[in-house]
Amino acid sequence: MDDIEFEDSQYDAATRRGESARALSPLPSLVRFDARTGRLVVEFTNGAALMVPARSLQGLEEATDAQLAEVELAGETGLHWPSRDVDFTIAGLMQGIFGTAQFMAAQRKGGQSRSAAKVAASRANGAKGGRPRKAGLS
Repeated sequence: MDDIEFEDSQYDAATRRGESARALSPLPSLVRFDARTGRLVVEFTNGAALMVPARSLQGLEEATDAQLAEVELAGETGLHWPSRDVDFTIAGLMQGIFGTAQFMAAQRKGGQSRSAAKVAASRANGAKGGRPRKAGLS
């Protein structure tokens, strides 16, 4: 394959465009664990923040508060816990990806379980007429 050659002016123009685009993008500026709420808080340069329940993340379910507080930014795109050897992308967390597909399926299954208490509550709700219909539906 032939090598592509760029002139210095092309390289400089591309670099300036990239820096301009980066300046307009919200970048993570701080990450911390809030022990009071049990959430990770990622703060961005534009003033926005992302909060995630820390122990809902795969690999952090049994982590101590001290281990969760070790979280650090991994560049501009990720979070890293050195003592747990756990990494997550911020974009993934924003999409609700808290682990592998298998881990996520197991988390959902918990709400689908049929315990005696859930069956009794469902029957009691049914005896009251069940869930009310949503407005606008017949």
